[in-house]
Parts: sequence; structure tokens; C-alpha cells
Amino acid sequence: MIRKGRIVFAVALTTLGLGLTACNDGEDEATGQESPSASAPASPAPSSDSPSAEPSDDASTAPSGEVAAPGTKFKVGDRAVLPFKYGTSKKGTVAVTVTAIEKGAEADMAPFGDKAKGMTPYYIRMKVENAGGTDLSYSSLRLRGKLAGGAPTGVILIGDLPGKCDSETAPRDFTTKGASYETCSLSATKTGPIAAASFEEGDAYSDSPVLWTN
Repeated sequence: MIRKGRIVFAVALTTLGLGLTACNDGEDEATGQESPSASAPASPAPSSDSPSAEPSDDASTAPSGEVAAPGTKFKVGDRAVLPFKYGTSKKGTVAVTVTAIEKGAEADMAPFGDKAKGMTPYYIRMKVENAGGTDLSYSSLRLRGKLAGGAPTGVILIGDLPGKCDSETAPRDFTTKGASYETCSLSATKTGPIAAASFEEGDAYSDSPVLWTN
């Protein structure tokens, strides 16, 4: 698999020395988190962390094949069809199946440096399918970890942990309906455990994300 984004961003990390930061807007300020900054070994380009509203308790699971409405709740193992846009030219529909939300060990965070001390990593593993058949080659999709109730963790990670949580880019042939690949989103917390994986791409979903829980 080609990982052009990872190579380019690895160079940026060497120059800027950025790899770990805290989210200090909206709800994150209320968590009182520190603002750590450290270098990561390699990574795909990050997306911004938008404040998210807790989905309503009566949010229902979307029928298979239908686009999931903002605020829909799923269980790990469920498949959710979602609108997807990458960059300025790639747009389509993907189906995301979160296969696991795994807790790592604090020692796994060593590549991020001293400012990652006290953080527990979580590995959000998923399968991504091209549900619409448009050209989404070389795109990447990231899910974010959330605390119980959908609260943000207060930490944004830029990077991955090779061999433990590898963030993959869609392959060149991710252009036809049914094409798929597997990837992992790295998240971390200094407070409570991560209880959900969150899709919050686009205005509607940033306000009311789709969540997967165990």
C-alpha cells in the first residue's frame, strides 16, 4: 500500500516537532487537560477536532444500506453507511465497520515523548468500504475516541504507533463499489476510559456525531 501522506507528514514532524496536542476549544476546556506536545514516529495528515454534541438517547440504528443520520448509535461490529469527502475533489459514500476499540498500555506511548506520560492509548480498528463507487483512492478516514456519553478526551494525537495501530490510506484501486481496506485510528486519554468511536466529518456530524460503543 502506498503511504504518501505518511511520508510527507513524517518530514513535517521532523521540522515542526509536532505530534501530540490538546484540544482546548469548546467542551475540552472544561476537562482541564494539559496541552502536551511531542513528536510522533510517522503519521497521516490529521483532521481538526470539532466540538461534538452528545447524541440523543432516542437515536436509532440506520437500516443496512441507508446513510446513517447524525446522532445514530451503533455497536462495535455494526456497519454504518456515511457520506464522505476528502480534500477538494474526492466525494462519495463509505461504509465503516468498527471492529474493535482496544485499550493499549501507557508504555505504548513512549514514541511520543515525556509529555505523553500518564496517557493511555486506545486503538480504534475499522474496515472501510467504498459504498458509492466513486474514486476515493488515497483518501484516509479517521474516527475519534470519546469518553462515556460522547465527551471529548481533551487530547488530539497526530501520528500512529507502527505495529500496534497503523493508520492506513485507501489503496489506488479504492475506486469501485465494494472495494475495502482496514485501518486504525489512534486515540488517548488522561482521564476516564474511551468508551466510543466517533465519526464527525461534515457540519451535521460534527454537531451530532455517529458513535460506536462496545
